[in-house]
Amino acid sequence: MSHYEIGMLFFVFMTGSSIINIPGPLIGKAGNGAWLSLLLSGGIGFCILAMLLFLHRRFPDLTYVEYSRKLIGNALTVILSVMTISFLLQMQSAIVVDVGLFMISSMLRETPMYAFTFLIFLISALTARAGIEVIARMFMLIVLLTAIFLASVFLLALPDYDPSLLLPVLPKGIKPVLHGAYFTFGFPYVEIFLFGMLLPFVVKDPANKLSISKTMFFSLGFNIFTLCVSTVCVIMVFGPYAADRPYVLFAMARLVEFQEIIQRIESIIGMSLILGSYMKTTITLYVLSLFVSQLFRLKESGTIVMPLALLGFLTGLVTFDGATEWGGVVSVIHPVWTAAVFLMPLVLLTVVALIRKRV
Repeated sequence: MSHYEIGMLFFVFMTGSSIINIPGPLIGKAGNGAWLSLLLSGGIGFCILAMLLFLHRRFPDLTYVEYSRKLIGNALTVILSVMTISFLLQMQSAIVVDVGLFMISSMLRETPMYAFTFLIFLISALTARAGIEVIARMFMLIVLLTAIFLASVFLLALPDYDPSLLLPVLPKGIKPVLHGAYFTFGFPYVEIFLFGMLLPFVVKDPANKLSISKTMFFSLGFNIFTLCVSTVCVIMVFGPYAADRPYVLFAMARLVEFQEIIQRIESIIGMSLILGSYMKTTITLYVLSLFVSQLFRLKESGTIVMPLALLGFLTGLVTFDGATEWGGVVSVIHPVWTAAVFLMPLVLLTVVALIRKRV
């Protein structure tokens, strides 16, 4: 896998389902300062990425699980990794449940949600079994297609933009912005942690002047820019009422009219959400299978992809109990959970690596 492919996968993972799911709830929490929340949480994301890249430079041929064993020993690695796996299982279910909720609330209301979640898990599992090289090359075309869909909506909505709706930026002070930053920290920026398992697969090319660090930092910066632009565009269209629409880009696409030729193009936003969530689910499932196989010293990670996907599908069925409760889980519980199982172990390994380097 090349630098460009890992950068593309990173951007896909961070932006895939986030660009559809984040703007509405984030505006509800931070108001017109939602883009400031993204800048704050994105800054934390840069710190997390910097720690991963530092550990990758220290152990270039090892994944997170492998250099964790070297730094803190097998016993502590297993204890911390079991907690990490608990959230990875929940995370793959959460991504697919979001798609199911979107479909039954916005497009196909009479269809049971498991009809969507089962198909997404099945296709994602088949793709994950094919390996990281196939995933990277396959997603190139899908990313281009999704980008065209989203850009067309933003451009065609230009007549509906009202820049005056962007003010005031902080009508209630800084607290709502911090609340929004807390929400976007848990989804998607702390999830950068997963790429600690994928960085060793990048092929070292001496002829390539672009380092992996620059590629990853550029992808993260472009992700933050993309989410900020989408949030600002939504505010300019709906103002404070954007918070009343959980899938606000879908609602914005409904307003698009170009003469009498282009109308009601919200279906392309629905396709963008499905494609983005499929790609993110595939990457998460691949990382989860690799994580479990290396932790328990299994010979082949591909053999457990299907059982893990089935477990994720069943988890999505039993943990979902309504859109309101699910929204509370994502915005309140997930940031705490991810900080405990992703961020804290990563900080611990970084500190230990720094101490041992000095010694």
